[in-house]
Amino acid sequence: MGQVVSMVARRANRFNVENRAHRVLEREKPTPAPKFDSNLRDMERTLELDPKFVDKLNMKDSSLDGRLKDVYVTSQDRFIKRVQERQAAEAAADQVEQRRLPLERKTPDDFEYGYQEPNRISPGHCTLRQALKFINDHQLDPESFPAKKIAHEYKLKEPLVENILHYFKTFNMYIPDQKYKDTMLTQATQPLLRVKSSSEGNS
Repeated sequence: MGQVVSMVARRANRFNVENRAHRVLEREKPTPAPKFDSNLRDMERTLELDPKFVDKLNMKDSSLDGRLKDVYVTSQDRFIKRVQERQAAEAAADQVEQRRLPLERKTPDDFEYGYQEPNRISPGHCTLRQALKFINDHQLDPESFPAKKIAHEYKLKEPLVENILHYFKTFNMYIPDQKYKDTMLTQATQPLLRVKSSSEGNS
C-alpha cells in the first residue's frame, strides 16, 4: 500500500513540472532580508569613500586574476619522501616475510589444559591449574585447607571459594582390593551352589 501511495505522489509532483518551473522563474525576485543598521552604515561609509565600489565588486579584475596565476608554492620538506621510502621498505619486507618458509615444520605441542596459561594473574582470579589444585587439596584434607586459607593464599574472595568447593569436585578413582573382590564373588556364588547341590540330591 505504501509503495502505491509513494508512486502516485511521485507522479503528482512531476505532473506539468516544466510549466511550473517556468512560472517560478518568471516571477519577480524575492525581496531580500532587511540588513542591520550597522551593515547599512558600513555600506554608506564605503560608498562615500569609493562610489564605484559596487561596480568593482561585480567586475572581474584582470590584475588580481593574473596575480593568482603567478602564485605557486614550493616545499623543500623531505617528510613525504621519507614516508614514501618507509612505506616501500615495509612493503618489500612484507613480501619477503610472505615468501619465507617456516623454520619449524613440526606440529606445535598442545597445552596441558587446552589453552596457554597467563604469566601474570590479577587478584581475584585464578587459573584452571590453581583451581584444580586447591579443590583437590580441600577434598583430601578439609581441615588443613579450609576456604579461608585458600582465599588468602590465592587472593580470592572467601564466599567465591566456598561456592567453588561446594559445587565442584575432582574425580577420584577407587581400585577395590582383590581379596575383598574374591570374598564378594564367593558369597554371591554360595546360594547358587546350594541350589545346585539340592537339585542333584533330589535327582
